[in-house]
Amino acid sequence: MYRLAILIFLILPRIVAGESSFSIWSPAEIKQREAALAKHVGPDHSSRETLADYGDHRFRLLYRDADGFPEQHDKIVDVVMVQSGEGTLVLGGRMAGKKGSDVTGEYTGTKLDGGQLHPLAAGDIVHIPAGIPHSFLVPAGKHITYVLFKFPAKPE
Repeated sequence: MYRLAILIFLILPRIVAGESSFSIWSPAEIKQREAALAKHVGPDHSSRETLADYGDHRFRLLYRDADGFPEQHDKIVDVVMVQSGEGTLVLGGRMAGKKGSDVTGEYTGTKLDGGQLHPLAAGDIVHIPAGIPHSFLVPAGKHITYVLFKFPAKPE
């Protein structure tokens, strides 16, 4: 019985969290998924799907056809890999209308005042450190599609 309890203790967390496995998404698959997302854009001018969630990190595909609301993740690092389209990343500044939770460290706002503007195009890869407010701007009539890799920041 003791051995069974130890075995369950060691294996159960992997089963619950979903053990990491090899994944690959080809450009053709991303393009196909992007086309599907473009047909289901929500009121926030975006559509998204989780490509994989490994418990402590995940991959998402996002399609955006207009400006997004600013966000800030105090405990999460974002890596953005632009697949198609164009836009501008606003990085830093002060978030107006900031709402969220100090417990989770997740915040959204109504706009960013100040911040640095970084033009984005297909092929760009961006690292957004934890704790930095950011927002994506998309020119009228355009879109941007990107793979978003989210992982926990190192504890301070």
